[in-house]
Amino acid sequence: MTDLPSQLCELASRLAVAAGDLVFEGRKNGLTSISTKSSDTDIVTEFDRASEHLIVEGIRSERPDDAIVGEEGTDSAGASGVRWLIDPIDGTTNFQYDLPGYAVSIAALSEDRQLAGAVYLPTSKELFAATAGGGASLNGLPISCGTTSSLQHALVATGFSYQIERRREQARRIAEVIPRVRDIRRLGAAAPDLCFVAAGRLDVFFEQGLGPWDWAAGELIAREAGCRTGRFDGTPIGESQVLACNPALFDQMVELLADTEPGRNPGIM
Repeated sequence: MTDLPSQLCELASRLAVAAGDLVFEGRKNGLTSISTKSSDTDIVTEFDRASEHLIVEGIRSERPDDAIVGEEGTDSAGASGVRWLIDPIDGTTNFQYDLPGYAVSIAALSEDRQLAGAVYLPTSKELFAATAGGGASLNGLPISCGTTSSLQHALVATGFSYQIERRREQARRIAEVIPRVRDIRRLGAAAPDLCFVAAGRLDVFFEQGLGPWDWAAGELIAREAGCRTGRFDGTPIGESQVLACNPALFDQMVELLADTEPGRNPGIM
C-alpha cells in the first residue's frame, strides 16, 4: 500500500499540473479581471481564483477531511491532521506580463511539517516534487543541489516586497551583497527559485516577507534535494524569512546576511 506522503504527493502533483495547464491556456486569451491586494503592485487575476478553485475542489473530492489554506482566500478547517497550503499562481506579475517563471505550488503538511510538495511551471512543463524523506524529483527524475563552495562564485536569487519601505531596505542590502557573489537573479517567484536551487540552477535563494504558501512546497523540494534551509540567522525556517542553498554555502550566506542587515551596517542605513 502506498504511504501517506506518496499519496499526498501524487495528488498535489496531479492538481498542480491541471491547474497550471488551465492558467497557461487561459492566458493565451488575455486577462479580463485584475485587482490588487496588499499594494497597488500586488495583483490577483481571474486565473489565480480559477486555479485555487480547481485545486481546492480536487482536494475536497478525494480528501474531504483535510484542512486547506489558499493564498486567494480559502481557509477551511479539517479533522484528518493534514493541512494543505496552496499558491494558485506564484509569480502573478510574471503571469500578467506573459513572462515565464510563474508556477502553481501545493504542499501538504501534518503538525506544521511538510509531508509532500509539488511545484509546476506551466511554461516549461516542469514538475518538481518531493516527499519527506523520499528525495526530490523533476519530471520524475531525481535531482540534487549544486556543489559550489565559494560564495564569490555563487549565483544568488532573491525577491522583493510589495511594500515600498521594505523594498528600499532590500535594495540597499542587495547593493552590498552583489560585489561579494557571482551575480544576482530576481526571477519573480519564490517557489520556482527554491526548485532551481534544488536542481543546481541557482546556488542560493533568500527572501523576506513570504507567506507560508510561497515557500512550503519549494522548501521541502530544496531540502530533499540536499539543500540546507533556515532563516537568515541560520535558525529553523520561519514564515517570513527563507534561506536555501547547498550546505557548503549556508554558513557563509548567514554571515553575509548578518553583515548586510539594514541598520546594522552604517553603510546601508
